[in-house]
Amino acid sequence: MDLICIGLNHETAPVEVREKFAVPMEQLGVKSHELTELAGISEAVVISTCNRMEVYVASESVEEAEVSLKDKLDYAADNEHFYEFKSKDAMQHLCKVVSGLDSMVLGETEIFGQVKKAYQFAHGAAATGGILNKIFQKSFGVGKKVRTQTMIQNGQTSVGSVALDLAEKIFSDLKHSKVMVIGAGEMSRITVQSMVLRGVKKVYVTNRSFDKAQALADEVGGEAVRFDDWNKVLTEVDVVISSTGASEPVVTRAQIEAVRSKRKYRPLFIIDIAVPRDIDHEVGEIEEVYLYDLDTLQQQVEQGKAKREEQIAACEKIISKEVDGMAQTATNIKRKKYGNS
Repeated sequence: MDLICIGLNHETAPVEVREKFAVPMEQLGVKSHELTELAGISEAVVISTCNRMEVYVASESVEEAEVSLKDKLDYAADNEHFYEFKSKDAMQHLCKVVSGLDSMVLGETEIFGQVKKAYQFAHGAAATGGILNKIFQKSFGVGKKVRTQTMIQNGQTSVGSVALDLAEKIFSDLKHSKVMVIGAGEMSRITVQSMVLRGVKKVYVTNRSFDKAQALADEVGGEAVRFDDWNKVLTEVDVVISSTGASEPVVTRAQIEAVRSKRKYRPLFIIDIAVPRDIDHEVGEIEEVYLYDLDTLQQQVEQGKAKREEQIAACEKIISKEVDGMAQTATNIKRKKYGNS
């Protein structure tokens, strides 16, 4: 039994490619189970976030599993964007992902929970077994150790925080700004909490499920807006942050154009942290609109990475030691199940 990881992320693929391979959270278990039905694949976990899509599989026949997996992913069409790791290298990569070392924002905290949920979905769909169960459970322990024994989380550790830094460069002081968040998921929750800490004047929250919008609004002292009415709030807000699971844009140029005069052509800062993207790219062509998606945020993020090179080395030392133990555990499971062959 061996481990294979095939994936793409913000460093290897632009957002228009990543959104082609994005998997809604509620489908992660189903997609993981589907992979176990392919030739050569015994266990599988699919991870899909705004910045990456990765597949981890355990296989008795690496060559057969690779062929099945690449065919399923239509690998040939976008092969220049994919990376592949096997065995110990795959374990090391997983640990880096869980620890936030492979994230756009170095040391980000969201990825730990996202990977854990992906694993839980796969486990619940009976897509995992002895190998992936042990490897993923160990990786979560590694992620926790990295965050408690290093200072990798110092500084901005979420895309939302970096986005707000950019907003402050335009509006100087967010305390006088009104913000609307489209979507009430985990990314939206973390982002809106950052807004509150920076003292924004007013927060609106909208979501297809009004109950979820209301719950998040209550949590942060904001106001819930029904999804069919959010465009009415556009006349008031200064910042829009969108992070939904929609497959098509939820904000179009026509919607922004319709309220420009009522807004008196004031600057509007829009941050799209969804994959697939929520904001039509033409919105960014409007004169007073500043549109940033995940790719355009990356340049801002890169500036902070150099400051934490020393901490990266400390994290990698921890991961290297832990991966040695994980590899031995996987070998022991293989021997117990299949003998020494």
